[in-house]
Amino acid sequence: MGNIFSGSEIVELGIQIEKNGRDFYSALTRRSKDTKAKETFEFLAGEETKHIGVFEEILKNTENYSPAESYPGEYMAYMSALAQEYVFTRKDQGAEIAGKITSDLRALELGMGFERDSIVFYEGMKKTVPEHEIKIVDELISQEQRHLVMLSELKQNFK
Repeated sequence: MGNIFSGSEIVELGIQIEKNGRDFYSALTRRSKDTKAKETFEFLAGEETKHIGVFEEILKNTENYSPAESYPGEYMAYMSALAQEYVFTRKDQGAEIAGKITSDLRALELGMGFERDSIVFYEGMKKTVPEHEIKIVDELISQEQRHLVMLSELKQNFK
């Protein structure tokens, strides 16, 4: 079945996702030629930095938490499968990907994809954190949804 993660490791992956998001948007801020895109990327980099702190706080309460499962390892196998397919769970991928982008339009498209992937990952993460942390993860999901809308609206201006 491959790697099976603990709840705390899933939250650590969330931290890595946010670090890669921060690095991705920071690199795009430096590279973008469009003022509005540059401002949006800078804002999103700041948001990702805030999310890192939130996940670090969640991690403190998640060390020994295990979600309810139908069979041992069920949920963590699911999260492992999600993590393997999501590029932002790999260290230092954000800046590397941003370095290969040749246009603001492509940057917006990739950013939208990363925000969607984050939403899916964080929806899954909710089962790996204690009950009292779910509201916090829900708020992060809501923020990621707003980021997706923000990028989508900006993309419409590029067409």
